[in-house]
Amino acid sequence: MSTASAGDAPFLDVEAPGFAMHSAAVDAAREQSWFARTPYGIAILRYAEIARLVKDPRLIQGSARWPAHNGVTSGPFASWWSRILLCREGVDHMRLKRLVTPAFSQRTLAPLQSAFERLAYEVIAGFEGRARCEFMTDFAEPYATRVVTLLLGIPDHDWRYIADLAAEMGLALGIRFRDETRRIDTAVDKLFAYSEALIAARRAAPSDDFLSQLVQASEDGDRLSDEELRDMVVLLIFGGIDTTRNQLSLGLRLFMEHPAQWELLAAEPALAPLAVEEVMRLQPTTTWVSREAAQDFNFEGLDIARGTTVHLFAAAAGSDRDAYGDADFDIRAKRPPHYGFGGGIHYCLGHAVARSDMAVAFRCLSARLRDVELDGEARWLPDSGNTGAEFLPLRFRLRA
Repeated sequence: MSTASAGDAPFLDVEAPGFAMHSAAVDAAREQSWFARTPYGIAILRYAEIARLVKDPRLIQGSARWPAHNGVTSGPFASWWSRILLCREGVDHMRLKRLVTPAFSQRTLAPLQSAFERLAYEVIAGFEGRARCEFMTDFAEPYATRVVTLLLGIPDHDWRYIADLAAEMGLALGIRFRDETRRIDTAVDKLFAYSEALIAARRAAPSDDFLSQLVQASEDGDRLSDEELRDMVVLLIFGGIDTTRNQLSLGLRLFMEHPAQWELLAAEPALAPLAVEEVMRLQPTTTWVSREAAQDFNFEGLDIARGTTVHLFAAAAGSDRDAYGDADFDIRAKRPPHYGFGGGIHYCLGHAVARSDMAVAFRCLSARLRDVELDGEARWLPDSGNTGAEFLPLRFRLRA
């Protein structure tokens, strides 16, 4: 990276405990420049530049080195992380994506819509009579986890076990990764064993469900190996629970800040898919998309050296008025695409499932609950990297 070019750019200390993606500091940096310097490399702040770089073949997925950056170079998690679709590139990435994509087809996912709705109302019924809830424990976690159990054909009574293992594994994405390696690796081993048993059962009794599609995935004689299949199931469990749970909490916060939009959704439930897009534009749980320069190159006059970490600030792009004009929360608005699911060849494979289950959740919640507000102090993960609520106490009234 050219020191002369970078020297005039603002600096954002994304490692600082008080750093926040939604802050005056980030807004001021975006106003000053399309990029900022960070302790990791550079951050891209504006929509136009992110739209170009997210598809730039000179950048590769930037998360592969995450374990090593935290001093973890061996063990079940580090080994699994190095093999998953998220961290593959080139021919290996395209092969895996080609084999698993058919399982995510509308033909496979459409029948799950009614099951997601029944699930949402069942979970809501468990707390609605109290006129208050702790949203993460009472709705977000059981709903997000049981969506995954529905998708993979996991017995519903196992959802708590699966949720706990996914939470333990999720420690790998936090600042205490190295200190928690033993707990993380134990959770990975348990999920490996559970997934292998699940796959064996589906092979013995295949059906037309999602997991059967993965088990049977083939093209021109090529199939997923046993290890690849197990790794994919663990990725779906790990990725599907945490991100949905967090994204639902961020959506509730936006709706509480804009109660008229909650009432609009209740009156026009068909707006739920647009509501999901607005939530993910303004409050994506994945606040930045990581990339790494695969070669030396120049972009907009900035020399970027091979190996440079490039963070595409999806959250900053979502409030960029040059792209969105009046960028306030509006579930009727039709916007340019956001980058909450990433972009390019590494666009989130599970986006259709996430969009579907979140639309159902927001639609069902708004249909039953009104006057939703905080019932005490909430606790939030840091507003950077992957974010969301840890504790979200709510009170509400039931609709007639």
